[in-house]
Amino acid sequence: MTSAPTNAAPVYRRYRNPDLTELAHSNDTLDVLLRHHSVRNFSPEPIDTATLETIAAAAQSAPTSSNLQAWSVVAVRETARKSRLASLAGDQGFIAQAPVFLVFVADLGRARRLAERHDVPLGGADYLESTLLGFIDAALAAQNAVVAAESLGLGTVYVGAVRNNPEAISDELGLPPGAFPVFGLAIGRPDGDSAGIKPRLPLSAVLHHDTYDSDAADAGIAVYDERLAEYNREQGRESQWTTAVLSRLRDASSLKGRDRIRDALASRGWPSR
Repeated sequence: MTSAPTNAAPVYRRYRNPDLTELAHSNDTLDVLLRHHSVRNFSPEPIDTATLETIAAAAQSAPTSSNLQAWSVVAVRETARKSRLASLAGDQGFIAQAPVFLVFVADLGRARRLAERHDVPLGGADYLESTLLGFIDAALAAQNAVVAAESLGLGTVYVGAVRNNPEAISDELGLPPGAFPVFGLAIGRPDGDSAGIKPRLPLSAVLHHDTYDSDAADAGIAVYDERLAEYNREQGRESQWTTAVLSRLRDASSLKGRDRIRDALASRGWPSR
């Protein structure tokens, strides 16, 4: 295999499949989506409040289950607080370096406060369905925020390690009961960005027609291992997708504290029955 040229079409760089060099449709929005990649090096250029509000408005334009809008986001720009969050989220220095770190929050606290003010029960919020609803709402909103930020020339990277220490991060952010930190999102102007577009599984691995076809889905894994290994070598790493997946899900210890999330949820007012 040969390395994907940096000026190649985004879809080719996304799949590194010589038989897939263009899609049936193309426009500016699709180009932003196809060019997405994580950025972990940021310039010190600040992100002003007007830009944050633009990104937040895009996030609020995402779908939300039953219009419950069960999410919030905390924009952290204070240097000392970003450093503390970086320490709590896996000691990842780019969190402190980024001009703003957004923490997306599954938030039923708003609904619980409404129930208290109106003196009505809210037993439905205690079930796993409502926990999932809050997490899904936050994820949909965050992805809109990513697309908006990248359309403005900014770089982004999600930080799942916020869930390594959700209770401490909740305290750091002053989250009320019924609010739970789901993930972070570092945003800033890329500086020395060289990550490039990471290849994804073949379309045939994720797109099924009418019924799920395990054989077809798994048939492309071996070639994907090769394509991702090629990308990793370009980035100075040595690993395959299969090895990484099995290692990441090997046992509870590989979850880096996130095996205790159910207890953390309960402590923050999410019984998740």
